[in-house]
Order: sequence, then structure tokens, then C-alpha cells
Amino acid sequence: MIERYSREEMAKNWTMQAKYQAWLDVEIAVVKAWNKLGLIPDDDAQKIVDNAGFSVERIDEIEAVTRHDLIAFTTSVSETLGDESRWFHYGMTSSDTVDSAVALQMTASLKIIIEDTKMIMESIKKRAMEHKMTLMVGRSHGIHGEPITFGLVLAVWYDEMARHLTNLEQTMDVISVGQISGAMGNFAHAPLELEEYAMEELGLKPAPASNQVIQRDSYA
Repeated sequence: MIERYSREEMAKNWTMQAKYQAWLDVEIAVVKAWNKLGLIPDDDAQKIVDNAGFSVERIDEIEAVTRHDLIAFTTSVSETLGDESRWFHYGMTSSDTVDSAVALQMTASLKIIIEDTKMIMESIKKRAMEHKMTLMVGRSHGIHGEPITFGLVLAVWYDEMARHLTNLEQTMDVISVGQISGAMGNFAHAPLELEEYAMEELGLKPAPASNQVIQRDSYA
């Protein structure tokens, strides 16, 4: 994001640190899900949860060699773990991590927009009540018409913002989707329950259907 045009609370969701943290959050959720399913031993799962970390600088170094961002990331994280690293990214494909993480970043950002929209609506509502008797010229095609009140103008703005809020909340529902379904989206290496448990941990919904990626029209 361009720093001069970015709000601090929004921009922090889209730094490289935030991106890789979202990746790690997804990976940790999957580790917990595998543990719940009985594959990953309790001790190994806890070690990963407690100790898994990464360095943006180290990821950049590795990616310069591997030319693959997810491999660079998993390698960096594995360097912070012991033998339990064998379970990290187990049964997953790159898009399972990346697309689910993008959903986390987008929902975090949209929450900011929704809260700001609600705040604006409250301000408009307050001013509309204050000016419900404040007369002003009504216009039709730019020509003076019958008198109206400024409160009416603000009421129309409030109604418009209410529709925008509904659209934003519907968008939140659409984009709050992740997947752990493998390279072909056919759960060849993981049971359906893995995705369900991991998405519950992340506060996302499992994608109703997917192939290698979450379908992009969800973001359009």
C-alpha cells in the first residue's frame, strides 16, 4: 500500500509481516485440526503452536534461491522448530494457506470499514435530528423548488449509508471463506473434517466448492 494514502490501522493488515502471520495462523489452525483428528501427537502439536515463527528477511533470502514464496515460508518456519516440523504444512497445497490467509486479511480490513460506516451513520443520524426543522431550498434539476429541511437531506444520506452497510455485511459473509482441500480441491490427502476444524479455528467458513483455489468471483 502507498504509505501516504494509507490509514495506519488498515495498512498494518497488508504488510509482509501481516501476510506471513496470516499464513502462519492458517498453518497453526491446520496443525490443531490434525491433532484433533488424532494424526499429530499432542506434544508435537503443542511445540509447533508454541514455537513456530518466521523472519521476513529470512523468507526473502530463501525465496531468492527457491523462487517459491510458500516453500521459502515453510522453510523459514521449519528452522524455528525441531523434528515436529515434519507436521508443518502436512497434507496442504500452497493455495490452502495463501487463499485462506487472504480471507483473514480481507475480513480484518472489512471490519474496519464496517465499523467506520456505522460511525458515520450515527453522526448523520444525530445531525438529521438536529436539523429536522432547518429550512433550505429544495431543488429539481438545479432549479429552486418547494422548501425542504436539511434534516430530510441527511435522512436520505443515512438511508443510502444503510444500504452500503448491508452490502458490506453481505460482502463479509461472501469473503469469509477458506479451504484446506489440496491441490485439486478433492481432499485427496485430507478428510473433510480437517477443513471444517481449521476453518472453525480461524473464524471462516469452508468453501462450498473449490478446485486449487477459492473462486475469484467472491472478491469481485
